Amino acid sequence: MTRHPLFPQGFLWGAATSAYQIEGSPLADGAGPSNWHRFTHTPGHVSGSDTGDLACDHYRRWRDDILLMKQLGLKAYRFSLAWSRIVPDGTGSVNRKGLDFYRRLIDTLNDEGIEPFVTLHHWDLPAVLEDQGGWSQRDSAQWFAGYAEQVFKAFNGQVRFWSTFNEPWVIVDAGYLHTVHPPALGSVQHAARAAHNLLRAHGAAVQAFRAVGSGQIGLVVNLEPKYAATHEPDDVAAMARMHSYMNCQFLDPALLGSYPIQLDEVYGTGWQQQFPPADMEMIHQPIDFLGINYYSRGIVHNDPTATPFGASPVRPERVEYTDMGWEVFPEGLRICLLWVQKRYGNIPLYITENGAAFADPPVQDGCIHDPRRMAYYRLHLQSALDALRKGVPLRGYFAWSLLDNFEWTAGYSKRFGLIGVDYITQARTLKDSALFYRRVIESNGQAIWE
Repeated sequence: MTRHPLFPQGFLWGAATSAYQIEGSPLADGAGPSNWHRFTHTPGHVSGSDTGDLACDHYRRWRDDILLMKQLGLKAYRFSLAWSRIVPDGTGSVNRKGLDFYRRLIDTLNDEGIEPFVTLHHWDLPAVLEDQGGWSQRDSAQWFAGYAEQVFKAFNGQVRFWSTFNEPWVIVDAGYLHTVHPPALGSVQHAARAAHNLLRAHGAAVQAFRAVGSGQIGLVVNLEPKYAATHEPDDVAAMARMHSYMNCQFLDPALLGSYPIQLDEVYGTGWQQQFPPADMEMIHQPIDFLGINYYSRGIVHNDPTATPFGASPVRPERVEYTDMGWEVFPEGLRICLLWVQKRYGNIPLYITENGAAFADPPVQDGCIHDPRRMAYYRLHLQSALDALRKGVPLRGYFAWSLLDNFEWTAGYSKRFGLIGVDYITQARTLKDSALFYRRVIESNGQAIWE
């Protein structure tokens, strides 16, 4: 029998979700509206006019979903808290019923031996705070730190792993620079301020955690290796701009204490002068781990008409794409992990999201057969293991996603789940990829070679 390398003992195997994408009942039990609740109820924003009002009904079906986690053998479950469910007005008093929902969830996960891996913010900002300027308002750092402190106190000793933000780059790029997510501003100036204030909020929350919390705290970012379409100097320069904008914009300040110089080419020379120098001290707080979300790579070419980057994407031919239009590029995961270690040192890493949307066939014999998703996981796990064998301090892996769910502006048209969801009946069905992932967990990685 051929012996293959395996993941180390104690490797944290999990799956991930986010609050607005699965919970439903967004205004139940005293919760306030979020910006995403309001955005989805505005015509023209979401495919099929879908909303997260029901989603996977996890707010009521969470016990059954934990049983499914047990069935898959998950060692950890990564999920986010809905800020407006806990603090309906964004600041001030706590909604006890909202907090109790998460308390029941966390207590049951712990009782079942599943590690809660909690994200404080996964894009759904209380609507009342967006009305006050959202992340482009300097007070947002204090708003977030106040909310975080209340949560740290409430769950102290019950949660060991905390993340401040999930993919702050998406909040900035999709919501402030472009107009596809709330607040849909389309402003370079607001995007620069939002990015800076998200980093300030991250730092302020880490400070609050050190004062009142216990366990570990980190940050989750989405990364893509960037490639130039040609070897021409203009294309290489365009690639460097996009790499700095996407991959370094949040990690450099948080981990190195400075912004990458290429951001001047995006936000304008001197853009940092609007911020007090002391801000970087708040931003540059020691963290315990870094979460990396990986889905694909990016190929770009120089394009002076594409403001503010001067770069546009290139779509390669004769490669496989997911239903999101993302190239399947497994080696990019290894490249990202090695790049992070080289640039930022040996900070413990978790792959906090990795998965693929593919069109699934109907249920057959009580299962959903999804060979392309299963192959996707197999190849990406092999890539992650290769990085680990090269010395990357990788501590865990979270498949995205546990359930088919509300996929933001794509509504319910894209399916990422290990578990299929019938959005009419709310029936859950295991996919072949879920059964494969269970074998991976049971064998600590042996199954990826079978």
